[in-house]
Amino acid sequence: MSKAQIVGWAHSQFGKTEYPDTEALMASVVAPALDHAGVSAGEVDGIFVGVMNGGFSKQEFQGALVGMVDGDLSAVPSVRLENACSTGSAAIYTAMDFIESGRGRIALVVGAEKMTAVPTAQVSDILLGGSYRKEEADVEGGFAGVFGRIAQNYFQRYGDRSEELAMIAAKNHSNGVDNPFAHMRKDFGFEFCNAVSDKNPRVAGPLRRTDCSLVSDGAAALVLADEETAANLNRAIGFRARANVNDVFALSRRADILAFDGPRRAWAKALDAGGVTLDDLSFVETHDCFTIAELLEYEAMGLAKQGEGHKVVRDGTTAKGGRLPVNPSGGLKSKGHPIGATGVSMHVMAAMQLMNEAGGIQVPDAKLAGVFNMGGAAVANYVSILERVK
Repeated sequence: MSKAQIVGWAHSQFGKTEYPDTEALMASVVAPALDHAGVSAGEVDGIFVGVMNGGFSKQEFQGALVGMVDGDLSAVPSVRLENACSTGSAAIYTAMDFIESGRGRIALVVGAEKMTAVPTAQVSDILLGGSYRKEEADVEGGFAGVFGRIAQNYFQRYGDRSEELAMIAAKNHSNGVDNPFAHMRKDFGFEFCNAVSDKNPRVAGPLRRTDCSLVSDGAAALVLADEETAANLNRAIGFRARANVNDVFALSRRADILAFDGPRRAWAKALDAGGVTLDDLSFVETHDCFTIAELLEYEAMGLAKQGEGHKVVRDGTTAKGGRLPVNPSGGLKSKGHPIGATGVSMHVMAAMQLMNEAGGIQVPDAKLAGVFNMGGAAVANYVSILERVK
């Protein structure tokens, strides 16, 4: 079986953009991604689109929009994937399955979301669709409220870790300053992130505004090819391993929500399949939709024992110059979180690092990358271990 490899990519600016819709956002990255890969639209065998939507736009059937960008793409089979905040990774993995099954040699993956065109209250309600509405629809604060409860439970069990959450926020905002694609390129510093103020109010439970990822517009694209095709192109990023593990949708049915069992099993599966440990990784891009999520993900990946994630924040392990830099791109916290684009963006950021093309956010001598993208409150969990093969 020929493995799928990343051979090209493109990334839009994230933030409140002038692009009116996902069609325009996708159009901004399709041609640059194909050009970066060195392939033509006529060589694409399948298109895989990641857009959550859920009410951000009245336009559905968004898998067909990429075919509007270039006439040579209009007849290419195209499908849209939706998996909450892991929508982009779902699109990537489906494209990889397409190639590795032998059904095609080149696939185009596009992730996009236009979030800023609707009122904030509507955004909150749309995002709540990533939770189990039958039980969680009335959570105060919407999806932020779900993670606010998780943070509250964590503090009750392991102690108040507000300072460590502020340190995570400050770290990611500092990293994002040098990311030209980031929504918020501003170093807020620990003191601002740690204080509750008019500019940094509490949002849900103990979570402050700086503990929550940004509402953003954006798009990212990847071109994937089989090994034989990739060998004749300019670059290739391979998947040493990949894993996708789900957990129970309803939080009430989990034995321990703080265990983040789905991410834990996904990380273990990917590391085992790749024959590597965390010590082998050069950096990790992880899903910091909220700072409490990043803290729990330290524990789920095995970087710290359960309840001790604060230690790797305090000792600098996850800082850009630390033993295992986490979110050198700035993460969702700084870069932004346009839902459908996020998983694709995370893989683009990792690929740029491995090609030594990450500019100011470059991790020196990056050889092996870990990417963790999750949908919902650790429901759909994707872990990729990436390496440069050309």
